[in-house]
Amino acid sequence: MKKILVTGGCGYIGSHTIVDLIVNGFSVISIDDNSRSSAYLLDGIEKITGKKVKNYKVDLKDFNDTRAVFQENQDIAGIIHFAAYKAVGESVEEPLMYFENNLYSLINLLKCVKEFNVPHFVFSSSCTVYGSPDKIPVTEESPIKKAESPYGATKQMGEEILTSTVKVTDTKAILLRYFNPVGAHPSGFIGELPLGKPANLVPAITQTAIGKLPQMTVFGSDYDTRDGSNIRDYIHVCDIAHAHTLALNYLIENRNKTNYDIFNLGTGNGVTVLEAIKAFEEVSGQKLNYKVGPRRPGDVVAIYANNNLAVTALGWKIKYDLTEMMRTAWAWELKIKEEEDILKNQKFLYN
Repeated sequence: MKKILVTGGCGYIGSHTIVDLIVNGFSVISIDDNSRSSAYLLDGIEKITGKKVKNYKVDLKDFNDTRAVFQENQDIAGIIHFAAYKAVGESVEEPLMYFENNLYSLINLLKCVKEFNVPHFVFSSSCTVYGSPDKIPVTEESPIKKAESPYGATKQMGEEILTSTVKVTDTKAILLRYFNPVGAHPSGFIGELPLGKPANLVPAITQTAIGKLPQMTVFGSDYDTRDGSNIRDYIHVCDIAHAHTLALNYLIENRNKTNYDIFNLGTGNGVTVLEAIKAFEEVSGQKLNYKVGPRRPGDVVAIYANNNLAVTALGWKIKYDLTEMMRTAWAWELKIKEEEDILKNQKFLYN
């Protein structure tokens, strides 16, 4: 069993990817300082897989603590790097915090990759690297335009740091630019746990529906789209997770074309914010209390993926549609409600 290090393993996409890795025969360890995540999801991973995953509560900005993990685990065959701050709006308000956290952590990790000769590296990138695209759907060849937010800029810089590094080492990398992960594991044991008021659409929807939030805001009604709201490419988190397993196997089997290959991860379908709300209402039977507000700084008008490359090269298949995304997200929110006292103690309920 090849050992894989997942950074941000207690987070939303990280926890789902750990499950997918274990199901597909990998051994997994995690690094997560739990500053924006909870070890609660590790319990869910164990319930799903029957495997207890060790998490090192380490801040990746601390090089010595990070290096100590590699000294203890010198058989790491690959890394999947999720650990980063990810809220677009917050990054506009706190740019230095985003640059420091997202870039220093990556640099320290890559120093260890070089020293300990880790052969495979999968980087959690984002469609935000495309900025506000001239044409949609975007392909991997679409121009990298000026980022609309400091968060997007950290992903652009992160890609540059990684690709420059692998050119002069023996490590091979894959950059996965994914779009808008939503939903939860069908078991109901793991899902998204936003810290404080959610910055992403679907947890804002579910938290409003269940009463944690009194009302949610749709940011902008005057965009040049079919109903005036933003268009995004929503993709189920389990489909995203499986793509990471496929990407690792792609590297392990030496199918990569270059030192670093790039893949878009999206459904290829654009959904407006208002269409997403309607889909949730139909699945849940809940009428959502929302208002339309002004545009939010850092948001692009519309973006969705051309995913042909991931489908053909990785053998990736999308399993979940928008209905399942909303159904699993709502089931997870109901599960959180049942375990409210546990989560309150771990600072994950917004009041």
